[in-house]
Amino acid sequence: MSTTIDSVLPKAATGISGLDEITCGGLPRGRPTLVCGGAGCGKTLLAMEFLIRGATDFGEPGVFIAFEETAEELAQNVASLGFDLNNLVAQGQLALDFVAVERSELEQTGEFDLSGLFIRLGYAIDSIGAKRVVLDTIETIFAGLPNPLILRAELRRLFRWLKDKGVTAIVTGERGDGQLTRQGLEEYVSDCVITLDHQQRDQTWTRRLRVLKYRGSSHGTNDYPFLIDANGISVTPITSLGLDHPVSTERISSGVARLDTMLGDNGFFRGSSVLVSGTAGTGKSSLAGHFAAATCARGERALYFAFEESAGQIQRNMRTIGLDLAHWAEQGLLRFHAARPSFTGLEMHLTLIHRAVEQFAPSVVILDPLNSFITQGNELEVKGMLTRLIDFLKMRQITALFTSLTLGGESLERTDSAISSLIDTWLLLMSVNTGGERNRALSILKSRGMAHSNQTREFLITDNGIALRDVYVGPGGVLTGSARLAQETAEQSEQLERQQEIERRKQEIERRRTILTAQIAALQQEFEAQESETRALIDRELQRQAQSAQNRASMASVRRADTHNQMAEEDQR
Repeated sequence: MSTTIDSVLPKAATGISGLDEITCGGLPRGRPTLVCGGAGCGKTLLAMEFLIRGATDFGEPGVFIAFEETAEELAQNVASLGFDLNNLVAQGQLALDFVAVERSELEQTGEFDLSGLFIRLGYAIDSIGAKRVVLDTIETIFAGLPNPLILRAELRRLFRWLKDKGVTAIVTGERGDGQLTRQGLEEYVSDCVITLDHQQRDQTWTRRLRVLKYRGSSHGTNDYPFLIDANGISVTPITSLGLDHPVSTERISSGVARLDTMLGDNGFFRGSSVLVSGTAGTGKSSLAGHFAAATCARGERALYFAFEESAGQIQRNMRTIGLDLAHWAEQGLLRFHAARPSFTGLEMHLTLIHRAVEQFAPSVVILDPLNSFITQGNELEVKGMLTRLIDFLKMRQITALFTSLTLGGESLERTDSAISSLIDTWLLLMSVNTGGERNRALSILKSRGMAHSNQTREFLITDNGIALRDVYVGPGGVLTGSARLAQETAEQSEQLERQQEIERRKQEIERRRTILTAQIAALQQEFEAQESETRALIDRELQRQAQSAQNRASMASVRRADTHNQMAEEDQR
């Protein structure tokens, strides 16, 4: 896009959501813009909102010249959108004028010109100081006047007069056969041309807008869906917003503690995209419910788009696994949008999601499931729609969780809408059929930017929610369900037998220890008895020897003998 040209060309902001973004600032100021399309596509409403937003948001009064509806009819038609035309007229911010053109009431005398229209229009502009003008639908003039050559010359003069007046004008026209309008108005209004259309596909109608031409300015060139609701017109740019969205390192919980552990102990990255895929009944919606509940428990808002179940049905189902989503809805932290995919077209769904996100400002968005959008041959369109949605949410740092149903017999590691390459974290839920029963298992196929578990974990959906179990490997591989229970029971029995054998051996050792201790005690007592007896014998012998020596000494003393010689003699004896 050329910002240099856009900065030079003056523009008048429309105030219509999305249109100013597509036109890079608004309509060409001081020049006419052609808005053309078939009946019921929204030409009059777009032109009217252009005037109302200009008067209320930008201080630019406007004039609306109608050729088909009276001022009263216009006021009634837009009142349902919250626009009070009568009040704006009373305040001098808006002027309404109805120019009736009835062929039966016209009588041609002399040369025809639009001088009368110039006078009425000029008076209305000058009376309120108008900066914006709408002519709706100017082609009605052609229906009453037979000479198209003269009328076209007058139209050229009218458009030149509008430019000279310096007003920003919108001229509406009916779609023609083989050309933009029935009378070729695009030949005269060549600065900016916007086409509106009402397209049908798969029995669904969608309004679309396209900026066909914008002289002197860059602009979006695709078809853009637009929505008419209680807030007026909202146009959704459908082109990808690029890859310059902000990135966060903050982590948020999945709502299942053991799953957070598998995701590097911290859960998902904030602002990332998460895909939960699997066959029917594997627990995709239950996991989405956990994520929504965890978001609300943090005091953040969650927006839940359901395409197969009503909000009441989802809340009832989640209560059976211990999740009270109704409580969070009552607190205003959780909002449901439940609608069939056939309610409107893909781009209109995208528009509705954009509008809901902008109004509710959630931190988490859940779409359950994506497959509801898939019809015959529209996979590429669905991928384009989801690509734009993911970009939109990432630009706002909104964490998105999508569920996707994988049909039986297909490869589990694929998605119908082929968006797996756009996803940051992909959780695969599987149904494992062993031993005549089906059990659930979870695996993380990928999770960008974080270390994550490579295990396939069995999980149960209990009264208290999802419970991940430890991996259990038996002789034949990973076991789940009753096979796991049987193997666990057998191993517990074997372990019990081993434990009992160990206890028996321990008791035998204790018995032998007791016997041995008793034997040692008996030997010790016997030894001590023998030792005591021996010591007593030694003591008696020592006493005897001492007594003998004492007796000899006494005898020698009595005999008055040489004790030494006597003792020697006694020794010789």
